[in-house]
Amino acid sequence: MKLVSYKTEDREHLGLFIEGHIYNLNSCDKLLPDNMNEFLQGGEVLMERAKKIDLQIKDGSLKAKEEIFYELLAPVPHPTSCRDGYAFRQHVAAARRNRKVEMIPQFDEYPIFYFTNHNAIQGTGDIECMPDHFEKLDFELEIAVVIGKKGRNIKAAEADEYIAGYMVMNDMSARTLQMEEMLLNLGPAKGKDFSTVIGPWLVTPDELAPYKVVAKEGHVGEAYNLKMTCRVNGIQVSKGNASDMDWTFAEIIERCAYGVDILPGDVIGSGTVGTGCFLELNGTGLLEDPSYKTQWLQPGDVVEMEITGLGALTNTITRVETDFSILALKKS
Repeated sequence: MKLVSYKTEDREHLGLFIEGHIYNLNSCDKLLPDNMNEFLQGGEVLMERAKKIDLQIKDGSLKAKEEIFYELLAPVPHPTSCRDGYAFRQHVAAARRNRKVEMIPQFDEYPIFYFTNHNAIQGTGDIECMPDHFEKLDFELEIAVVIGKKGRNIKAAEADEYIAGYMVMNDMSARTLQMEEMLLNLGPAKGKDFSTVIGPWLVTPDELAPYKVVAKEGHVGEAYNLKMTCRVNGIQVSKGNASDMDWTFAEIIERCAYGVDILPGDVIGSGTVGTGCFLELNGTGLLEDPSYKTQWLQPGDVVEMEITGLGALTNTITRVETDFSILALKKS
């Protein structure tokens, strides 16, 4: 089942995406809320009701009216929180190699994550960036999950039961801001907090069953063979696979939920797949060829991320016309 959030005029709604069409869930079953947050709060009971509607529309036993005039939103437009992990060893190792530092051994000891701005979540469409963001503006190709029920102190062996669904995620990054602030051993903050993109829809775990693979040796949780690609202006710049995650979402959730509640509507990203950002690609290119021409996102660029089974997430980079600069406020 593919769940979408969308807007008609000034109202947000919850719907099903079926074969290119959107159907409002509440109009099919009045016991289903008309927004994603309330729906997720209802847990497995409401999820099963929605799956029944999904099957009835697909087999033709329910003649639902499709939505025509709408704006597609992030599947979870108002997440309760947003964490981002660091699950792909290939990306971490390459980034450190490019900086001429050794691979950090702690990566293999435990999964980590940081909190980003859950109020800057958006879906397909324009990404508005300030002038300072264009100082090495970057994408990050990731896969993300949404939590579907409340839990605390969850063991990894049980953690997949808390996942409501999967999405494509683009963790937008302003590298100059990020690298400057992280010199102080805090962050990333201003380098990340302006936009995190998720979508185009939330895919329930049952749809990914055909892609299941065994998790890496010594790890616990579901793993999936899902091809991940990113294109900028139609040119593929990144490719990887969700099966390359060295830490599973189950293991990341186990750490997230230690001594604290995770809640329906929490978003958790995987971290960047290997080759999944210009920072890594530029570093590798310069390491191999000092004359390598680096690339960063520019106004007007179209970023398309696609993951097997999860769809394609498309955004256009736009520039806010202003002279305001926080980089210019640095004290000498």
